[in-house]
Amino acid sequence: MSDYAEFINKIKTKTGIDLSLYKEAQMKRRLTSLYEKRGYRNFTEYYQAIHTSKELLDEFLDRMTINVSEFYRNGQRWDVLDKKIFPMLLSKNKRLKIWSAACSTGEEPYSLAMVLSSHIPVRDISILATDLDAGVLERAKVGLYADRSLKEVPKPVLSRYFVNEGHHYQVTDEIKRTVEFKQHNLLNDPYGSGFDLIVCRNVMIYFTEEAKDQIYMNFSKALKPGGILFVGSTEQIFNPSKYGFESEETFFYKKI
Repeated sequence: MSDYAEFINKIKTKTGIDLSLYKEAQMKRRLTSLYEKRGYRNFTEYYQAIHTSKELLDEFLDRMTINVSEFYRNGQRWDVLDKKIFPMLLSKNKRLKIWSAACSTGEEPYSLAMVLSSHIPVRDISILATDLDAGVLERAKVGLYADRSLKEVPKPVLSRYFVNEGHHYQVTDEIKRTVEFKQHNLLNDPYGSGFDLIVCRNVMIYFTEEAKDQIYMNFSKALKPGGILFVGSTEQIFNPSKYGFESEETFFYKKI
């Protein structure tokens, strides 16, 4: 057994995270650069260090999750959400159940709340936001962002829902109250049910085909009939009917 295969087994036992469901070449490259930076020679040495150091374990978890996000990422998709998807969902139900999965540092669920606020009162918005990495969730709860992550935010939204603090912007408490952050592993933990909208963008590209199948099936079960799955711009589902979906718009899939 290679030292990486052994590392996968030990990490699964220790954390419940199954690295074999992530694309091996990408994950191996990312973790090799991390342990070399820390002065370890192989995965065996690296695991021994992780096993005894919470700091190294947290760093490992942070590195294996991909925390790249920004507000209103791929702006055209948010226009579709605003002008078509939200009105369609709200025509059936004025209180939407929304899940932002693999939410990273919070830009996505906060963006959802801001877009939805033009349709219903902010006090009626409730969004569940989850991620595997507890560290990024803590940063998301703070809601403080560098100005570079806000370049797509419309100016009226920027002035209404952010407070400028030098080179950073603070999300207002009004918007922060709309989002509940929780730790969740898409590959292991149970999913909720009855969602009107699930947003999971720019994370599926890191999983194997087997893992993607499992996650899409679980998303389909978690959505109510007519509910929408919103995926990333490199994650088009080419056989949506396999999961009980039909294409509503590019990157938006409706549960049949």
